[in-house]
Amino acid sequence: MGVRVGILGASGYTGGELARLLCRHPGVELGLITSERNAGKPLSAAFPHLRGVAEGLRFQKLTAEAAQGCDILFGALPHKVSMSVVPGLLAAGQRVIDLSADFRLKDAAVYADWYGLPHQAPDLLKEAVYGQPELNRAAIPGARLVANPGCYPTSVQLALAPFVRAGAVDERLIVVDSKSGVSGAGRSPSEGTQFAELSDGFRAYKVERHRHTPEMEQELSRLAGRPLTIRFTPHLLPQVRGILSTCYLMPKEPRSAAQWRELMVEFYQGETFVRVLPAGELAGTAAVRGSNYCDLSVSLDPRTGWVVVLAALDNLVKGAAGQAVQNMNLLLGLPETAGLTQAPLFP
Repeated sequence: MGVRVGILGASGYTGGELARLLCRHPGVELGLITSERNAGKPLSAAFPHLRGVAEGLRFQKLTAEAAQGCDILFGALPHKVSMSVVPGLLAAGQRVIDLSADFRLKDAAVYADWYGLPHQAPDLLKEAVYGQPELNRAAIPGARLVANPGCYPTSVQLALAPFVRAGAVDERLIVVDSKSGVSGAGRSPSEGTQFAELSDGFRAYKVERHRHTPEMEQELSRLAGRPLTIRFTPHLLPQVRGILSTCYLMPKEPRSAAQWRELMVEFYQGETFVRVLPAGELAGTAAVRGSNYCDLSVSLDPRTGWVVVLAALDNLVKGAAGQAVQNMNLLLGLPETAGLTQAPLFP
């Protein structure tokens, strides 16, 4: 194969999903996986479910020499770390699909406000292409740096895009209530994600200020053509995978339930990975688990006049690794569905 790819920070949940998808991708060769704590160990040491898959691959420490042999690098490094690594990779002539939040925001001051430190590569923020294919496809193929969207923003932006783009809703009254499986918190142990703390419970977190908020407002404002704000509250579900975002919208003018659904159907016509559900069906996480699909449903509450949009996706696939592979396919001129056609897992 002519295209060699690598995963930086490959021992986390997102890195494992990237490895699972790329090891079976028909158009590329996975040639590098890096991890400081697992250096020298085989892929299966961190991911026993991948035993027998790319057994020759061993984790390496991240060095310029190791990275140089790859055409495209996936950055699965932590937020605040990636921005110190990516500039050197770009200077060496590589293309990067970064899955951290370090290059999603266009304004360095906004980044500093929400992430608590100055951006180390502010000159790259304007260059980085926001990699949500369904909403920004034309800009991706020529990019050398793609900022892969966050998991919550992927669900919310896909849910709201048809209505925001059409100017059909009041931009001052957008309320989003999102629930995520615990894998979204990453693989590093913490008290709040232990089984005894999480099981049989359901709670909100970062109610006043979640760092995905400015990302959503940035991209939705771009679609609307004017600034907008959202009221966003995330919750942690006692399950491993999945995001369900419930979005409440106030129409600017009356439409029937069928007309609201038709807006969404027309907007996503021809999109393989966005499934607009039939009228009366509601999106849920069980139907997308392990897949690159985002399921959408829209309902009209005739009593209050509010529109309710549901978006369900797998936070590790469409919300992270799968979308990154979609972006890679666009960079390489491959079919966008390459390596991503697996059906969801059920039950």
